[in-house]
Amino acid sequence: MLSTGTPKPPAVIPRTAFSRSGHPLIVESDLDRSTDRRTTVDRNEVLLVGRLSAPAEDHPLPSGDTLTKWRIIVRRRRHRRGATLSDSIPCITFDADTAAVVRAMKPRDLLEVMGSFRCRVYGPSTGKRWRYEVEVSSAKPYEQAEPADPTTTPADAAAAEPVTISASDAVAAPAHRLADLIPLQVPYLAPTG
Repeated sequence: MLSTGTPKPPAVIPRTAFSRSGHPLIVESDLDRSTDRRTTVDRNEVLLVGRLSAPAEDHPLPSGDTLTKWRIIVRRRRHRRGATLSDSIPCITFDADTAAVVRAMKPRDLLEVMGSFRCRVYGPSTGKRWRYEVEVSSAKPYEQAEPADPTTTPADAAAAEPVTISASDAVAAPAHRLADLIPLQVPYLAPTG
């Protein structure tokens, strides 16, 4: 039997990539297809690691909920001219546990937050205001890897502790274990969690 309808477009096979922190990211997928027993929809996930700029502020709402606001300072990559720029990103949460973690931290402490990017529109129709912020679902203090001994050069460290690993071990080892094998790590390559 011949069909007179429009042919169904071929399914898009989900492609997965991994972020620097090792979290899986779905790069391309069908909106109505199921991937990993979940319906894949557009994703809005934010992971930030930076410094708390000032103590968090609590704002009680008429509904009885408490809105906690703070800013996290995230450095950008260094420019060719040598200047390091940073972004001050507004964060909010309605979760009491997340707010308690942020309130317990001091300004300039390293913080890791996970949440969703939000755009809020408010004000009269003649003068709308747009506000962008990260609605945080979890927060925790970020612990940096121990800095390397400044008196040791990478060549000295490599000579002092020879590491041998077979190809089968490299394939079977989890990512955080492979990172342990690097003699001197750059701080942003350090394993998290």
